[in-house]
Amino acid sequence: MQDVQSYLDELRGKLEVKFSNQTEFLQAVDEFLSTVAPFLEKNPEYVEKNLLEMLIIPERIIEFRVPWMADNGAWCVNTGYRVQYNSALGPFKGGIRFHPTVNQSIIKFLGFEQIFKNSLTQLPIGGGKGGSDFDPKGKSEGEVMRFCQSFMQELQKYIGPSLDVPAGDIGVGGREIGYLFGEYKRLNGYQTGVLTGKPVSFWGSLARTEATGYGLVYFVNHLLMDQGDSLADKRVLVSGSGNVAIYAIQKAQALGAKVYGCSDSSGYIIDEDGIDLAVVKEIKEVKRGRISDYVKLRPNAKYFEKENIWDVNLSFDIALPCATQNEISEASAQNLVKQGVKIVGEGANMPTSMAAVEVLKQNNIFYCPGKAANAGGVSVSALEMAQNSQRLPWTFEEVDQKLEAIMLSIYETCRDTAAEYAEPMDLMAGANIAGFQRVATAMVSQGLV
Repeated sequence: MQDVQSYLDELRGKLEVKFSNQTEFLQAVDEFLSTVAPFLEKNPEYVEKNLLEMLIIPERIIEFRVPWMADNGAWCVNTGYRVQYNSALGPFKGGIRFHPTVNQSIIKFLGFEQIFKNSLTQLPIGGGKGGSDFDPKGKSEGEVMRFCQSFMQELQKYIGPSLDVPAGDIGVGGREIGYLFGEYKRLNGYQTGVLTGKPVSFWGSLARTEATGYGLVYFVNHLLMDQGDSLADKRVLVSGSGNVAIYAIQKAQALGAKVYGCSDSSGYIIDEDGIDLAVVKEIKEVKRGRISDYVKLRPNAKYFEKENIWDVNLSFDIALPCATQNEISEASAQNLVKQGVKIVGEGANMPTSMAAVEVLKQNNIFYCPGKAANAGGVSVSALEMAQNSQRLPWTFEEVDQKLEAIMLSIYETCRDTAAEYAEPMDLMAGANIAGFQRVATAMVSQGLV
């Protein structure tokens, strides 16, 4: 039988040749492959079956043009994507991202991560992801609606309540989901469970908007409780000021933490009196403005234009990156060590570079990877699917309780798997191995499909 490490090296070399221009995808694969050797040593049948290559190559990738008309009558064209990555555990499930950086590499990295994230929830959902290089910022309501309708005219051929159930992601909130759902309904009739993240008025789930941010904080809080500690009076910084960041701030404050900063693509703010979340929500959710407007309403706060919040000179305990991939570089991670950070919990997908992760591990900082820590969003999406199937809405409290229970289960699974196969509290290895084990078992049971 082939040696495990030589198998992994050979597989990585093959992927490098085949996907040399897909840097984000290869980074996600590298992060996964770097942790699974101990598990494969104990389960050599997966090497014999070459199951890893079967898992890393998506079941299918759909790429399509999206023509739409601007308000001035000009025709515009964007590219749409859907990667249906792995359905061993259930229908494909994963968000749709509208952002100018979206390309096939980004969608594949997100879809690959989604396989393990969904597996960790223990809910019956496979991994997928989609999106477009369309930028909703600066577009009128009519332009966003027309783009969403055109996007769905093609996507609807490949999705369904028991086949592929998309949700929102960056650039796709309740407004966009509503337009997408309306176009799907126009073409296919009313199928409630085809999208999640829907407005509550047509069978969306209460607590879905809050779920990713709340779930992140629940994960971190259970880690602290496991160490005999709590969030009370912890100093926290959050990157981003979108949906995930806002509700991570809200839950962290509710559990007694002091949140001092957040950001957007233009820069970041520090408020030593504590972030006024009502001001952030007014700027971002109502006015769709920039975080720099915060200091106009909170003059004691400071705004740092075009700077990375993780390079801040401020002592704090917990970093919650909730913006975008690779926002924490190796240099930024070294600054986190300098500022006394004890925990990094990922609200975004892959916001910490691999070099930065090494810095965190070398300095005994607890690292909570996104595929575990930010699984709250997809967890409540799956709960929304359950409510849609039953035609029974649940209260906010019911959903929130289920969410916290799921996040506790994910944390304990990562912790216990790390202790069995890797190093104690290596939550990245625990998340990767636990997520992989469930998917791999299903794939073998189904004949490697």
